[in-house]
Amino acid sequence: MSETRLTAEGIRPPKSAEKPAPAQPWFGSPVGFVNSIFEWFGGMGVFFWQVLRAAVTPPYEWRELIRQMDEVGSKSLPLVSMAGAAIGVVLSMEASSSLTRFGAKALLPSAIVYSVVQEMGPIITSLVVSGRVGAGIGAELASMKVTEQIDAIEASALNPYRLLAATRILACILFLPLLTVSADACGVFMGWLTQTVSDPVSLRQFIDSGFKGATFNDFLPATFKTVVFGLIIGMIACYQGMKTQGGAAGVGRAATESVVLSSLFVILADVVLVKFILVFFP
Repeated sequence: MSETRLTAEGIRPPKSAEKPAPAQPWFGSPVGFVNSIFEWFGGMGVFFWQVLRAAVTPPYEWRELIRQMDEVGSKSLPLVSMAGAAIGVVLSMEASSSLTRFGAKALLPSAIVYSVVQEMGPIITSLVVSGRVGAGIGAELASMKVTEQIDAIEASALNPYRLLAATRILACILFLPLLTVSADACGVFMGWLTQTVSDPVSLRQFIDSGFKGATFNDFLPATFKTVVFGLIIGMIACYQGMKTQGGAAGVGRAATESVVLSSLFVILADVVLVKFILVFFP
């Protein structure tokens, strides 16, 4: 027979008579979810201001910036080039089949050039860099956070926002357009090579036909919008890394969230920037 227990609040019923607490839904309450979104954006805004203030205040970390430029640019170049080449091959095969069906095969060079340079090159480059560089930055800074290396940097009278965040963000901003140009070049070249296999044409003729009637307004805005993509990738990866908690699990979570969030916001930013380009660069 169960016995009642006397507590400070009074007589407590036996355990068998206690009602179990209702299970909480795995996704939490809608209010908590909305609050977490606003909290994330607020933290990101404060982080952006701290990084901006540190970046424009001397002394400048030139050596660390050069190291991060090598990490972001040189080591991402082979992967970005292969991705651009693959896009060129796929576009050439698909466009050739479709344009031949409608009797417009002569437009194939222009279709490949415009598709690669205006949209496919920038977005593919940004997503590849987001996967490689974003995960690397998030994991590196997260491991420094959980092992208290960032605290040691602050104790050494160094600004971690200047040394760790500003250099990585600036490297992403500077090298995304250059990596995009490389992906575009590989995509156009492999598009020509794929077409040449079935219908031989010189590279010069392909380039002349592809860029016929094109102006700088057709290509420069699409290339330089990757500056915004670089800012997004660098900011999100650094923010997720530097706010990490929870040891090794937190490091893995920071790397995953850096890739997922930066890729998502790159795609959303691309939607806005495409509309902006169409309005101001018709």
